[in-house]
Amino acid sequence: MSPIQPWYKQFWPWFLITLPLCAVIASLATMKIAVDNKDALVAEEYYKEGKAINMELRENKYAKQLGMQFSLDITDNMLSFTQHGGPAYHAALNVQLYHPTLAEKDIKLMATADASGVYRVALDKPISGNWDVRLESYDRQWRLHKRLDLKSPSQHWLN
Repeated sequence: MSPIQPWYKQFWPWFLITLPLCAVIASLATMKIAVDNKDALVAEEYYKEGKAINMELRENKYAKQLGMQFSLDITDNMLSFTQHGGPAYHAALNVQLYHPTLAEKDIKLMATADASGVYRVALDKPISGNWDVRLESYDRQWRLHKRLDLKSPSQHWLN
């Protein structure tokens, strides 16, 4: 009979230790990846954001009650908004264009009406494709929101 070797010189104890150790290392690596790359869609303060969404819906409903309606004309680098319904509105408009997937392309501008009542927004470069277009009163009492396929030249209705 050969003498019994100490446990640390045998194969099977190291094999049995290695399997759980690999699982622990893999779970720590997965946890680090999850912590470093948080999901932007999950809100920290979901309750407050939910209440804000309800406020937005109220502003949209109020615009419908007033009968607010604007046409959007697109030519090259210019957006023109003309009111066609609702009580006459002459104050500035908050114009917001949201790209559906790329937040860095979002555009937020303030537009004032010219003498003929047309709100014009000059853009740095032409835009095309699907965009969420929001028109909001200066005092944030009403809002029109619609997803549009923007291309030049074209006309769209926001109501």
